[in-house]
Amino acid sequence: MRPDRDSSLRGRGQGPFGSWLLGPLDQDAAVLRRRVQGLLTGTLIATNVIGALVVVGLAALLMPAPGMSGELVRVTAIAVPGYVVSAVVVGALWGTRGALRTLRWAAEGRTPTDTERAASLRVPLRLTLVQAVLWGVATVVFGVLAALVQPRVVLTELLVVAFAGVVVCAIAYLAGEFILRPYAALALAGTSPARPLSGGVNLRMLLFWCLGTGVPVAGLVVTAVLAWVRGDVSTTKLAISVIVLGLVVLCFGLLVTVFTARAVVNPIRSVQHALGRVRAGDFAVEIPVYDGTELGLLQAGFNGMAVGLAERERLRDLFGRHVGEDVASEAMRTTTAELGGTVRTVSVLFVDLIGSTTLAASRPPEEVVGLLNRFFAVVVDEVDRNHGLVNKFVGDAALAIFGAPVLLADHATLALSTGRAIARRLAAEVPECPAGIGVATGEVVAGNVGDPRRFEYTVIGDPVNEAARLTELAKNVEARLLASWTAIESAAEPEATRWKATEDVTLRGRTRPTTLATPRS
Repeated sequence: MRPDRDSSLRGRGQGPFGSWLLGPLDQDAAVLRRRVQGLLTGTLIATNVIGALVVVGLAALLMPAPGMSGELVRVTAIAVPGYVVSAVVVGALWGTRGALRTLRWAAEGRTPTDTERAASLRVPLRLTLVQAVLWGVATVVFGVLAALVQPRVVLTELLVVAFAGVVVCAIAYLAGEFILRPYAALALAGTSPARPLSGGVNLRMLLFWCLGTGVPVAGLVVTAVLAWVRGDVSTTKLAISVIVLGLVVLCFGLLVTVFTARAVVNPIRSVQHALGRVRAGDFAVEIPVYDGTELGLLQAGFNGMAVGLAERERLRDLFGRHVGEDVASEAMRTTTAELGGTVRTVSVLFVDLIGSTTLAASRPPEEVVGLLNRFFAVVVDEVDRNHGLVNKFVGDAALAIFGAPVLLADHATLALSTGRAIARRLAAEVPECPAGIGVATGEVVAGNVGDPRRFEYTVIGDPVNEAARLTELAKNVEARLLASWTAIESAAEPEATRWKATEDVTLRGRTRPTTLATPRS
């Protein structure tokens, strides 16, 4: 048998998913077959016994005075048990075995064809038709016996047996649908039908109304008409008959209504329960689809939605890993992705490995990649901790932004603090990967750069170039960290006091000098 993808949703006789199942969907095929066959046979026996009791009870109530003759009583006492036994045997051979032959694809452990799937979903209806034929024959047989022995009770006999047949058919359909739901779930597993495969909810509700209300009430009306036409039924007898039949109709109608409600509510509850799991972040949830009506389409539709949400979440996660969570969130909030950007005052941190060429030439590639990953792990950890964005990795260097795309009022403080933390952690945790770190503050254009078909979020402006130049100089100082004095002036006092000015330097490519700052020892 095919296993259910989510073991937590397997039927184990409990919970909104498992209350209708006879065990886990991945149980042994032979075990499931024996269990279903036993339950169907037991249900068949029980329903026919109930039908026989209905026949006996209604006959005692509805027969005209003085009631059945002794000969008819004797014939009925023999015929009813004999016919019930025959109905059970024929039903087991014709109905139960025929149903299991229809479901042989499950015993073979294969996926059913479309024809087999549709036939499997119609098995409860087929079982009901078998019972209808058997009790239709019973109606004719007992009607003929009554005509031969006591003609005046023929109509009553026909009414009683027909009513019992309706009761048996209703119970057979409801029980068959309930018992065979594991096979329905297997037949519908992995499918997304575009239309109902076993009729619709409207047809099911109409059938339940006919079985639970229409036919029983019609029988009640016929009883009154027969009493009126015959004219030999006392008022007391008619009142008792109507009261008893009314109680039978109420109880039987309640039974059918309860099963109808369960048939409708259970699939909806399964979707409701699964929606709660999706809201909690579990996108791997899958509902077993076991209904061939629009309710099954609802279950299958939810499974398709869950797959789409899981794929969307996976793409969002990958997107966030490539461009940063903040950039990904900003991109998903906007309805269109446009090129260009806005002017922002930000702080830029640039970190570049020292001696990367020598490192690559003296060590195996796998070892170099491992060292780089450890190096970048420190950078990403500290930048994320201080609400920055690692905008890009350039070979053995990384560019981080503070203040874009998310505005940060204290971006300079955070960038300087991040620079000090990275320098400290690299020296302690990755000493074989020394790096120069530069921090600068100023105005940039932050936005999407590239082509409408392929672009990336970045920042362009003088602070980016300044940070890169400071990084080159930082490789030759003891602290491995330099910042522009503009960044120090933009920082909060507690952070600014941790830095000291050293000298003014005109950086390569710039016309005005930059005052350098380094952390106090």
